[in-house]
Amino acid sequence: MIDDTTSPALESWIDVTAESDFPIQNLPFGVFVRDGEPTGRIGTAIGDRILDLRVLAESGLLDGVCDRALAERRNLNGLFSRGRETLRALRARISSLLQRDGDPALRLSNADFFFVPRDDARMLLPVAVGDYVDFYSSLEHATNLGRLFRPDGDPLLPNWRWMPIGYHGRSASLVIDNTPVPRPSGQRKPKDASIPTFGPTKMLDIELEVGFIVGRGNAFRTPIPSSEAFEHIAGFVLVNDWSARDIQAWEYQPLGPFLGKSFATTISPWVVTLDALEPFRVASPRQEPPPLEYLRPSAPSGFDIKLSVELQSARMRDAGIAPQIISRTNFRELYWNVAQQLAHATVNGARTRAGDLYASGTISGPKPESRGSLIELAWRGEQPIQLAGGEQRSFLDDGDEITLHGWCEKSGARRIGFGVARGRIEPATG
Repeated sequence: MIDDTTSPALESWIDVTAESDFPIQNLPFGVFVRDGEPTGRIGTAIGDRILDLRVLAESGLLDGVCDRALAERRNLNGLFSRGRETLRALRARISSLLQRDGDPALRLSNADFFFVPRDDARMLLPVAVGDYVDFYSSLEHATNLGRLFRPDGDPLLPNWRWMPIGYHGRSASLVIDNTPVPRPSGQRKPKDASIPTFGPTKMLDIELEVGFIVGRGNAFRTPIPSSEAFEHIAGFVLVNDWSARDIQAWEYQPLGPFLGKSFATTISPWVVTLDALEPFRVASPRQEPPPLEYLRPSAPSGFDIKLSVELQSARMRDAGIAPQIISRTNFRELYWNVAQQLAHATVNGARTRAGDLYASGTISGPKPESRGSLIELAWRGEQPIQLAGGEQRSFLDDGDEITLHGWCEKSGARRIGFGVARGRIEPATG
């Protein structure tokens, strides 16, 4: 359903540049801290400003649309739990207040009272994440890793084309954009050795992902059909699921990822809603064999989200060299889409709740430059990435900063974006 809030003809009385991620057609939700306050506030991004929804509600400008108590909370869980209809009504009201020819109640008020410059705010995690699931839904990524780790066998295991593979992550390790990431330590098994060593990872990697956040949850023992999945999804964020490949390789059999993944996962601060993304909804790739009945969506369930990864080393920063793009890909390449992921995650009767995060797994495309992890881009060290300034990378060094970008643009629609998800590697502690 595409509503009037995404019309490219809309203009705001707030100045928004053409390249901004946050025009009036976007209106994502996040949680920020104002100077001098100990707790977060809910807001929406418009251009280079944040509209404070707590102040907006206290002024009565959201009456009849959103309970004041929801707008005054410290995270988005309560608001998201009300479902997509509430979010749609709230976006419509905010859009009306921000439109150049819309409701003048906010336009004629003291703007400094309602807005905060984004550069002056500190962003927090937008939701309290109870459960975090990371999938393995990119055909190209799974095939590449299969070729790297099982060169003499089938790259894909027999179950991969029949269901979205995933594992339960550690929600307490989720961090917001621009949070430093210390290099993790753990057991590593060197080649041709029977005894593992312990120490900082030597194969620190990234994973370029997009995650969705649950809105209205489901009751226990009540699966969510793929045809109804979008009624349970509040919106999307960028995700970098940092990975220690040497620790992961030693520990992941027989039960899967553990310490190699649980040390940090970075997400972007702004939740881009489904309604904002509707103009960019597309069909998912053709699936062969056809999935089982419960995994067959009734409508197109992919999204045309362009993605890129930038790397800037400490030496590049010191020399004034700009971050270098090392990967470009697209969320539409994902083999298992978000409706199928949520349907599969609940088909056994498992419960999901508002604020839960489901990440896509690494998103890789068909071309070498569209691979979404360093282990693929550098082909496990055989083809190091050449950086401006003469450095090479197969995995991350201390001081390296990774920035994920995501945006949507096409003819007949206004460009919208996700902001960024950044993280800088710090030396191991202890």
